[in-house]
Amino acid sequence: MAWKTPPMTSAVKTTDLRRGFTLIELVVVLAIAAAVMGGAVGLMVYASDEHSLRRASGQIELLAKRARVTSMMRQTPYALEFRADRVRMLPLAEAGNPLRKSKKRDVEVQGDESATREEYRFEDGMSVFVRRWDSKDWLDTVKEDVHIWRFDPEGLCEPLSVKLVLDQSWSADTYEPLTASIGESEIEAR
Repeated sequence: MAWKTPPMTSAVKTTDLRRGFTLIELVVVLAIAAAVMGGAVGLMVYASDEHSLRRASGQIELLAKRARVTSMMRQTPYALEFRADRVRMLPLAEAGNPLRKSKKRDVEVQGDESATREEYRFEDGMSVFVRRWDSKDWLDTVKEDVHIWRFDPEGLCEPLSVKLVLDQSWSADTYEPLTASIGESEIEAR
């Protein structure tokens, strides 16, 4: 009788290469992807509000510095005029007057055409508040209200704070009277 050797078996388990993912594995991967995307969208909205507030704050600071320098160069008081939808730099004598359109596209003018004027329009939904140096209250800018920030030829301006609100995010900047630059700044973006 011949001795038969048993067949050799491998310790390695072979797998079928055609096998796919289980439903539970797919659900877990999709849940993780949804959580990551939700966080990314939240960050983008946060970053968008913060970017808009910082851009508007920077434009106001730029206009303030230009108003200060223009006032000193022309030896004429200049002003920044805060309205509900914009901030404008113009000669102080013209600040607070009603707006009228010029023949130039999207440029507001009044009086002397040689005077330097610039403006920045706020993003839709952005609210602007102004706080004077001797007050603790924020003054709202509505369609009828105009807040004037004066710049004298000697290079001085009133210490002023400007608060910008966009949805639930806000920024508040306090300006220095000698340089018209931001001295203190706070921002909360949600």
